Amino acid sequence: MKKKVTIFTTTVSMCITASAIWSTCIAQSIPITNTYSTDSGLPHLKTERAFIYKPENKWLYSHHPYSCFFKGKYIATWSNGMKDEDAPGQRVVFATSSDFKTWSGPQLLALPSRYNDSLQNVLTAAGLYQHGDTLVAYYGEYSPVRTNTTLWAKYTLDGVHWSKPVNLHLPMNPNHGPQALANGRLVICGNFTFAYTDDPKGLSGWKMSSIYPDFLYKEDNPATFYNPAEKLGLPPICEAAVFETGNGIVHALFRVTGKGWKGKLWQSQSNNSAATWSLPVETGFTDNDSKFHFGQLPDKRFYYVGIPDTLHHYNRNPLILSVSNDGKVFNKHYVIANSLYQLKKEGLWKGGQYGYPHTIIKDGYMYVIVSRQKEAVEIIRFQLDQL
Repeated sequence: MKKKVTIFTTTVSMCITASAIWSTCIAQSIPITNTYSTDSGLPHLKTERAFIYKPENKWLYSHHPYSCFFKGKYIATWSNGMKDEDAPGQRVVFATSSDFKTWSGPQLLALPSRYNDSLQNVLTAAGLYQHGDTLVAYYGEYSPVRTNTTLWAKYTLDGVHWSKPVNLHLPMNPNHGPQALANGRLVICGNFTFAYTDDPKGLSGWKMSSIYPDFLYKEDNPATFYNPAEKLGLPPICEAAVFETGNGIVHALFRVTGKGWKGKLWQSQSNNSAATWSLPVETGFTDNDSKFHFGQLPDKRFYYVGIPDTLHHYNRNPLILSVSNDGKVFNKHYVIANSLYQLKKEGLWKGGQYGYPHTIIKDGYMYVIVSRQKEAVEIIRFQLDQL
């Protein structure tokens, strides 16, 4: 064991001084930052809101939500469990709406396979991607002991009937679904890994990359991001989100959780369309210990939606939109929502007012879908001309 540690330490040292040893060692630009401190005095956006799902007395866990507009309908997907987060038997469901306000009940998208005679695996919703007349839904699967991680996809031509599962043969449980870069390449964010393909349909040709050397990990799921970070002397880095600036640099921002949380996001970047990544560094961007989403407005400014508050750790409130002219300093902030949701049933790791936001932009509106205390699913929209 001591010999392995010595070899590893030497490799990392050489990597830092001579990047040929580790392909992910590339130049890192100045870390991004924000200017958020509190929501006091910030403008509140005028919003419309609708609950997609509020449970009654079963299927009381809902999280990892995503939305899109397809074939004249709004479609939302999310992870759905009986009570506890990421428990065996967790499934993926979807709901539809023709008017944003009234939603169908949850319909089954995917069920986990069996782990053994008494337990099922765990499914996690992992995003939506549209190409032409086809909509693809992604979801990760892993065992109750956090092994055998696999990424799956199903596609639909009408938003109602879905294909059989397509095994993408990727050992990752994504944080965000496919996002298109300027050159057309699709990128999926995991915890510390990324998948990328040049197949515009997003159903084949996927390859893996990571901020860590591949000898440090075998799969990427909610339990596997701790060990490689610890071996590198880094905090528990997880749940990446990316955006691309005009110089072709893809910026990846990461949540830090657990005992490593110090109220700041971490950052890596890729200069070759997600094929390799720089060593992660701490940014000046504040964070509440939650997931977030980045994107670009129609006027080419960059935006962040998340919980930048550091005064109330893990409350996940208020939900904030931050805007940047250059993708370096996010210095205009707006309150999207700060109302409270009352939890119906306690469960493992259930909590946080505005969980895991994901955004889309359509017809002059931004749509933000969130989980509420990991129990209900809500969608919020507002007109972009307020910015």
